[in-house]
Amino acid sequence: MLAVLSSFAILSPAQAETPITVKGGETVTIAGVRSILIRVPSPKGSAILLTGGDGRLEVGSGARFGKAGDNVLIRNRDAFAAQGYNVLLADRGTNLSAAVDHMAALKRPVIVIATSMGTMRAAQGLVEGAMPDRLVLTSGLLSKASGPGDTTVQSILGTPNRLPRTLALHHREDRCRLTLPAGVAPFQAWAGRRVQVEWMSGGQVDEANPCRFSAHHGFAGQDEEFVARIVKFMMR
Repeated sequence: MLAVLSSFAILSPAQAETPITVKGGETVTIAGVRSILIRVPSPKGSAILLTGGDGRLEVGSGARFGKAGDNVLIRNRDAFAAQGYNVLLADRGTNLSAAVDHMAALKRPVIVIATSMGTMRAAQGLVEGAMPDRLVLTSGLLSKASGPGDTTVQSILGTPNRLPRTLALHHREDRCRLTLPAGVAPFQAWAGRRVQVEWMSGGQVDEANPCRFSAHHGFAGQDEEFVARIVKFMMR
């Protein structure tokens, strides 16, 4: 895991960001870790967002956070809320089982949505006992064929029996060396009917760094379709 994180850090250098205040959000503490919750009236369910990279949002008081504002999930937080879902921006170190329980008390179904390195944190959370109703893995480190790292969603889980109903959403032109499209088919074959695979193509590309939010890896220029695909799965 450390080797993969080191590789990803090189590919995705940290950049200073201006702290962001989440409109309509509140800072909540779950099992000792602060995250940001967006509540909606008459919710259809609840979504937990796990960002990529090192997972840090640097959540502070007053629904403010300092990192990962450009991540595909975090930048689309309001779009998920607009579709009628409570949304939790889960900071690094959040106990996923406790987060699922917290959101379930507000409204089920609870859907964990993870991207890139966050897909491995989601898998670890399942191993540790988290029981979301559904799981969405985008640009995931899914299997050995995904890239050079030995640690993947498949290796962490050990058995597909730990998966709830799952959507694997991937970009056909993802050139990030840790999340290559070749990793999807082996994962689907391993997981069987528990996993539904959907592909996206087109959009924008950042040739300078294929593992960044501004590349196909981050579904750049495709936010509307990205959210629509996920919400359709969430509503089934």
